[in-house]
Amino acid sequence: MADERKAFLLRTDPLLWREIEKWSADELRSVNGQIEFILREAVRRRRQSFRGAETPEAPDSGAPASEA
Repeated sequence: MADERKAFLLRTDPLLWREIEKWSADELRSVNGQIEFILREAVRRRRQSFRGAETPEAPDSGAPASEA
């Protein structure tokens, strides 16, 4: 079974890259794994903030909400 992960190029500031390298080493992850972890946590927090919002139709994806 082929890995279905999406590959993409990431350009970042060298100082930020070094901080992510240190963070990933502290948590025994690869830099790629650490970036994936950071992104998953950000998406999870975003979804939680939508669940707490007053509007019942908060989008789960990056797609804009449709206007009725």
